[in-house]
Amino acid sequence: MPIELKMPALSPTMEEGTLSKWLVKEGDVVKSGDLLAEIETDKATMEFEAVDEGTVAQIVVAEGTEGVKVGAVIAIIKGEDEGDAPAPKAEPKKEEAPKEEAPKAEAPKAEEPKAEAKPAPAPAASSGDRVKASPLARRLAADAGIDLAQVSGSGPNGRIVKADLDGAPKGVAKPAEAPKAAEAVAAPAAKSAPAPAASGAGNPDIPHEEIKLSGMRKTIARRLTESMQQSPHIYLTVDIVLDPLLKLRGELNKSLESRGVKLSVNDMLIKALAIALMEVPDCNVSFAGDTLIKYKRADISIAVAIPGGLITPIVTGADTKSLSAIATEAKDLAARAKDGKLAPNEYQGGTASISNMGMFGIKHFTAVINPPQAMIMAVGSGEKRPHVVGDELTVATIMTVTGSFDHRAIDGAVGAELMAAFKRLVENPLGMLA
Repeated sequence: MPIELKMPALSPTMEEGTLSKWLVKEGDVVKSGDLLAEIETDKATMEFEAVDEGTVAQIVVAEGTEGVKVGAVIAIIKGEDEGDAPAPKAEPKKEEAPKEEAPKAEAPKAEEPKAEAKPAPAPAASSGDRVKASPLARRLAADAGIDLAQVSGSGPNGRIVKADLDGAPKGVAKPAEAPKAAEAVAAPAAKSAPAPAASGAGNPDIPHEEIKLSGMRKTIARRLTESMQQSPHIYLTVDIVLDPLLKLRGELNKSLESRGVKLSVNDMLIKALAIALMEVPDCNVSFAGDTLIKYKRADISIAVAIPGGLITPIVTGADTKSLSAIATEAKDLAARAKDGKLAPNEYQGGTASISNMGMFGIKHFTAVINPPQAMIMAVGSGEKRPHVVGDELTVATIMTVTGSFDHRAIDGAVGAELMAAFKRLVENPLGMLA
């Protein structure tokens, strides 16, 4: 019987997605575990694997189609048992003429996929369409002119990841096909481009280009708009002396060097926020209509910029983890986030967030709360500033931090307690090691 491939729910909240790219074509023979398509969710581009074996009989939804509902049929696979069906029917051919004609009519259909299946592997080997690679690796390979068929993958099941492209030979025949793919995707966008101009968006007299929003960007726009509209934000700012934390970090990194672990300032701030949330549990909450959800552990979401948007991988139970464990986990999560390889449970949830823009030289900013969380910590850069100790003017490394709180769930005084606890932990960092 034909097997219907349906749009999968790649996350608990996914209702629809974009079928970014087919990795197979009609007539291809697939087996369990083969990559069939790349599907863009609201947070990442993920690969869809085959569960059943058979031949791709029909691609129902074309690549590039947006808003495909979960459960909608996207392709049809003809199972292996269907290909063997004519053989048993051949026995009654000698007895009944009508039955003999029916298999003859079906025979060409059964043989067509087999005829196409023979040449299918050759193009796959030369074009790299069937090569297992992350979406980011595919894009980078196309830009650099690298034939993925000539690259060995170090990822799961031999999948090619970004790191595998370093030192790969460039300038092979593969890049010639990349512009074609780009043109094929760009063509529909070009057709739809006049629509925004007709509606009055932008100034058509100024040279410009119109970029179609990705599913991720649409989701970011929708969720953050809802956050600002529905969550009354209150902002609390403190200046924190960073020198004690920087000194401890240097000492810890010397002792951790033999283990290959290097702590960042952000790793230590994650730990400080997690402990502060345990000290002030009324800030470790979510607002849920007529109820308030109070969490018993601190799962800290880390804002990570990736191509096309922002994602927030989560360090779970950061209040109980060591600094070295947080550093190792945060580094792994950030790397896999940029490669689009996070599982939904690794970026959905969290009890509070931290966004650090200090590495960009940003002194002070406010962040939008990531719903359904009730707070986010915005961290600026540490810089030398005048600092008064007692009656003496000194110079210290000062960092400005602003907490955004959902005033429906957290009162200003409670938010101030959290900011004070966070400041105390950063300025006396040995308390994080207790």
